[in-house]
Amino acid sequence: MRLTLFAATGGTGGHVLDRAVAAGHDVTAVVRDPGALRASVRTVVADLNDPDPAVLEAAVAGADAVLSGLGPRKAAEYGIVSRGTRAIVTAMRATRVRRLVVVSVAGVLALPTPARPHPPGDPGVGVFVRTVLSPLARLRLGGHYADVARMEDDLRASGLDWTSVQLPVLTNRPPTGHYRTACEQSVPRGYRIARADAAHFVLACLGMPETVGHSIAVAY
Repeated sequence: MRLTLFAATGGTGGHVLDRAVAAGHDVTAVVRDPGALRASVRTVVADLNDPDPAVLEAAVAGADAVLSGLGPRKAAEYGIVSRGTRAIVTAMRATRVRRLVVVSVAGVLALPTPARPHPPGDPGVGVFVRTVLSPLARLRLGGHYADVARMEDDLRASGLDWTSVQLPVLTNRPPTGHYRTACEQSVPRGYRIARADAAHFVLACLGMPETVGHSIAVAY
């Protein structure tokens, strides 16, 4: 497949790139720093904090699917996920590319947003996580969580064939090839996953039409 991968030098994006290349896909990597790439592929330099529509359209044109591992590297970059994803969606619409798989965060569907002021609870989250861990995480990463929740709303309004892959705490442990998934909720007692296994599922979604139009959580 012809794939365009955004944030290919990130923690998860780098593993997606490795797996995509190993699987024989024709990959275009969209990055800020091409020197940080871990594989030799076609490269497009772009900054999604200040996206150039023409550059993004050229990057996605002709792709069978677009993948995004966008995430902030520091608190000052909160906003990059929704802002960058909107730019990607706009470029895909302009070039008539439909399939989009993005990395998201477990639990964000339970956060209120302007489009979902009264979201349902997350049945995959236990009492301890809901009452202790989630409030602590939101206190520390609330700006990022709110940004990702806005991205989820934008995906649902995009008209594209999208899938968001919601991830819990990420580790750098070796891949296991075994994990659990849950649709439109967190994985019960699913607290962690290795970036390499997360990347495996991101690519696997391309062959899973049942994931289109859904947020799928993945964890051990």
